[in-house]
Order: sequence, then structure tokens, then C-alpha cells
Amino acid sequence: MDSRSKARARAQVSDAGAAEPPQRPRSVIGAAVVQGVEAAGVLLASVLAGFDTGSGRSYHADSGVALTVIGIATALALGYVAAGLARARSWSRTPALLTQLFTGIVSIYLVQGHRYEWGVPGLVLAVAGFVTLLVPPSLRALASGPPIPPADRKE
Repeated sequence: MDSRSKARARAQVSDAGAAEPPQRPRSVIGAAVVQGVEAAGVLLASVLAGFDTGSGRSYHADSGVALTVIGIATALALGYVAAGLARARSWSRTPALLTQLFTGIVSIYLVQGHRYEWGVPGLVLAVAGFVTLLVPPSLRALASGPPIPPADRKE
């Protein structure tokens, strides 16, 4: 086989590989699920804060409204990051890791304040989120930079 034939064969293989979407590791899908559950938790807490504000149980009505609006916006942002993880977009890794860090810190405060019903699930989610984001398959799938063609990979 001459060099032109080899080049054509390599081009056909890379074209065929480019047509198929890359496989997402289960760990990235797990990270997206964790992120989605955290988004739902923030949304639930925001809705509860809104109900407390509406019923007059908030410290100040203005701050209760502000917290509700900020919480809903945060839940939407977390949902957007979860969607990015589900599509294995590299930009979603850093905000997801920061979400896990923040969730862990807030959960520790909740546990210290004897709010175990919120703190313990938050800690479990933060640990699960860190693990699913930092295992090697996730790191490879969410790595920045151009994809390496199959013919050039060293595995």
C-alpha cells in the first residue's frame, strides 16, 4: 500500500469516527445526575423560602423575596451546568466542581447546626459529585482541548 492509500484509509477511519458521537462515561452521566439533584434541592429550598416569605415567617419580607429570586436563579444555573455535563461539555467541569465544594461547605454548616435532614444528604451529594467528576474517565471526557484522533491515541 503506498503512502497516498494509507492517508486515504486513515482519513476514512477518522471521518467515520467523527460521524459517531463520543461515548460519555457513566461517571459523567452520574455527575450530571448529582448536579441535577442539587439543582432540584436549591429550587426546593427557594420555593420553601418563598412560602415562608409569603406567610410572614421571614425575618424581613424584602430579604425573603431576594433570597427566593436568587435561589431560583441559582437553581437554573445549576441545571444548565447539569445539562452541560450530560453533553460532556468541557466548560461544565469547573462550575460543577465549585458546586460540589460549595455544597460540601454549606452541608457541614447544616450538620453543625443540627439540621441533619438537609446537611447529610448534601454531604453525600458533594462527595458523590467530587468522585464522579474526578475519576479518570470523567477527567478524560471533560478535558479541554481538541479531541485526539483515534489513529494517534496511545492506549
